Amino acid sequence: MHPASSVIFFTVASGAGYGLLLLLGIGGALGWLPPDRWFGAAALGLALAAVTVGLVSSTFHLGHPERAWRAVSQWRSSWLSREGLASLITYIPALAFAAGWVLLGRNSGGWGLFGLIAAAWAGITVYCTGMIYASLKPIQRWHNGYVVPCYLLLGVMTGGLWLNSLAHLFGLASNGLTLLAIAALAVGWLTKLAYWRFIDNSRSESSAETATGLGHLGKVRLFEAPHTEENYLMREMGFRIARRHAYRLRLFATILAFVLPFLLTALTLALVQPVAGTAAFLAAVSAILGVLIERWLFFAEAKHTVTLYYGQSRA
Repeated sequence: MHPASSVIFFTVASGAGYGLLLLLGIGGALGWLPPDRWFGAAALGLALAAVTVGLVSSTFHLGHPERAWRAVSQWRSSWLSREGLASLITYIPALAFAAGWVLLGRNSGGWGLFGLIAAAWAGITVYCTGMIYASLKPIQRWHNGYVVPCYLLLGVMTGGLWLNSLAHLFGLASNGLTLLAIAALAVGWLTKLAYWRFIDNSRSESSAETATGLGHLGKVRLFEAPHTEENYLMREMGFRIARRHAYRLRLFATILAFVLPFLLTALTLALVQPVAGTAAFLAAVSAILGVLIERWLFFAEAKHTVTLYYGQSRA
């Protein structure tokens, strides 16, 4: 599939924003995060800004962005509509939680309940984002059990790293937040490795023979291309990336998204300020860059079964 910059930016930015919001809602409600107003304003502001910018950027991929509001009307059958609706609902408890934390200095008790509701809807929104791709049966590399967990875990991972960075900035760092970020990195890394291993060792059941229904006659080969020049399907659905380039980009994604943030975050346990805060910030930035590469690969390595009609033997 052809990687669209707006969609890549949207999934990374909104994933980090919702991941951060989820952790803030749970952490505040359970008393794990202090009700410091400036910290709450910075953390919730960053989460909602990332979510909003990500959602706005997603409309750039539409042919008619002005009609984006219509996307929520098909929520009964479309994961895209469910995602849009869930993202809008999330703002209600999130803003109420922010009001209690920033204006009143309270993030637990009754106000913490808004945080828990916001956390739940943040998770639901990211789940819907993952299901947009996991529900597409014609794309075997998306239609599997790893896609949704990867979206959820990478969102929590990047959000956790930014939460840890902000905690250092405001002098509220704790071993608990640091260990949470490290655990999220480890689990996210293992899940992504499992996904890559799956797509490397499995193939779609669809082939040129099954797509044309001529398999009973023998091997099906393309006699003549259906078009004399590139068309939309070939450009969007038949994007190709060389295997060696994919492996190289996987290496870059692994180092930037997981290895380097893991080492930097672990170092903050032994460093003192302001060095520890700098390391935590660099870990969060590195993870975002790595996930951008990972998400580009997620689209670039996907193969749609429509390519079987354009000469591909396997999708």
